[in-house]
Amino acid sequence: MTQDRDLSTALDLPPVDPLPPETRKYFAICAERLGLVPNVLRAYAFDIAKLNAFTAMYNDLMLGPSGLSKLGREMIAVVVSSINRCWHCQVAHGAAVRELSGDPALGEAMVMNYRTAKLDARQRAMLDFAAKLTEDSHRIEDSDRQALRDQGFSDRDIWDIAAVAGLFNMSNRIASASGMEPNPAYHGAHR
Repeated sequence: MTQDRDLSTALDLPPVDPLPPETRKYFAICAERLGLVPNVLRAYAFDIAKLNAFTAMYNDLMLGPSGLSKLGREMIAVVVSSINRCWHCQVAHGAAVRELSGDPALGEAMVMNYRTAKLDARQRAMLDFAAKLTEDSHRIEDSDRQALRDQGFSDRDIWDIAAVAGLFNMSNRIASASGMEPNPAYHGAHR
């Protein structure tokens, strides 16, 4: 990676120039609300159709209506990213866990080893399922789904847990393959 220009990935995929007005507006909203444009969005900006598909899926799964809390979804993102050792997502979503929980130690535990975190039984079941889905998806069986139901998760919630885990398994692989860097601001955020 060169030091003389700001690159979000190790790939030479410059953004569409000029960015379409809708994309500029979306990036401006991100900058206003988050204080930055996430590098994952900048990375996808070389292909606006791919950027739009990614943001539609991300926004639906992470911000849309669900029986899962936003914190729960971010915890899944970090557990999956930790298992996959995705530098970008561990840093970015670890910051989101710190922000949403108000607990810097929880964000660190999620990145390092969620099993050491102070979690309730419901959170533990959700994260154990996401971890198993990431490590051994072919071994998921009805007893795994039943363990979630026993903790009060609906079948729709189980779908959402799987969808969030699936999104981050895909996103982690793109981030790793492209050498995606986390925005520097995430490192010190919400500590």
